[in-house]
Amino acid sequence: MRENDIVKLSGYNVKRPSSSINLSRQYATHASIEKKSNKMLLYLTGLVFAMVGCSYAAVPLYRRFCQATGYGGTVQRRESVEEKIARHTKDGTLTTREIVVQFNADVADGMPWKFVPTQREVRVNPGESALAFYTAENRSSTPITGVSTYNVTPMKRLRMVGY
Repeated sequence: MRENDIVKLSGYNVKRPSSSINLSRQYATHASIEKKSNKMLLYLTGLVFAMVGCSYAAVPLYRRFCQATGYGGTVQRRESVEEKIARHTKDGTLTTREIVVQFNADVADGMPWKFVPTQREVRVNPGESALAFYTAENRSSTPITGVSTYNVTPMKRLRMVGY
């Protein structure tokens, strides 16, 4: 033991801790901090991979969700028209109920077109085929190519409330 290892405190001799013990404690602390850092790095890397995987899976999962629920205008088809008619015939359900299909023709803002359905609605029975015609007119001096898309929305019934 060296002389400067003993410190005098208010009349008592106190032994100062050995520096070799301090060094080993620092190494142990440094090793545990490094181990914790590596563990955290592993967790964060796993989180990044999970987020990237979820972003790649989002589109197919959303598409399946829309197909299952009909959300976003996705048409749900469980059976074909012929199968449904055969099922109704077998069950004795009448297929003479009339269905009204309404047409609209919206054009994007800024498009110099006139686009209207020839008839606003068609009345058909289930299983029956019908044609719908539209009239399109380009009101600009240059040819324009457009794409027609469909949207399926159920008819909304509005309840009028008087004031």
